[in-house]
Amino acid sequence: MPKVALFNMKGEQVGEIDLKDEVFGVNVNESVLHDAVVNHLANRRLGTQSAKTRAEVRGGGRKPFRQKGTGRARAGSTRSPLWRKGGVVFAPEPRSYRYTLPKKVRRLALKSALSSKVQKGNIIVLDQLIMDEPKTKDFVGVLDNLKVIDNKALVVTAGVDAVIVKSARNIPGVTPTHATSLNVYDVLAHEKLIMTRDAVTKVEEVLA
Repeated sequence: MPKVALFNMKGEQVGEIDLKDEVFGVNVNESVLHDAVVNHLANRRLGTQSAKTRAEVRGGGRKPFRQKGTGRARAGSTRSPLWRKGGVVFAPEPRSYRYTLPKKVRRLALKSALSSKVQKGNIIVLDQLIMDEPKTKDFVGVLDNLKVIDNKALVVTAGVDAVIVKSARNIPGVTPTHATSLNVYDVLAHEKLIMTRDAVTKVEEVLA
């Protein structure tokens, strides 16, 4: 069972916390991690690119010149893909790139991502993360106390905390989120993973 230090907002170690093996101590499956990241990026694609085929381009209804006798190649429309301002061959249309992975694969990928952070010592657990009002300067102070101010950090709370979100969202490299929105891409994209004790408990309840 992995055991990591428990810190307060001042950066002082106030104890230790045991993490569940089935969530934070699994063997890292790089193949599954790759599948999860590709899936996440595909689902983020808008798929809004569009172009017109020769049937959709405006104009070109009249034959531009007679069939024979001009010395030019025969042409039936000025909107042929061969012509300037013509249509596009096999033009792209708006589409969805979204697809889903099996539930077991998604869960294994998230467990692998969390376990990799534990193995590399890049997880920080806080006993609590409470701020009275949104203040970026105060949140920067917390990160400075934890010695992660120069690293990309993912800050995870148990639930949606508007004060924390507003305090952290303007800090370059820092992304606030909550336990139910945790995903593989965000975990891997940030060097440090900062979680509250309540967030750890919630993640373990869902994944264990």
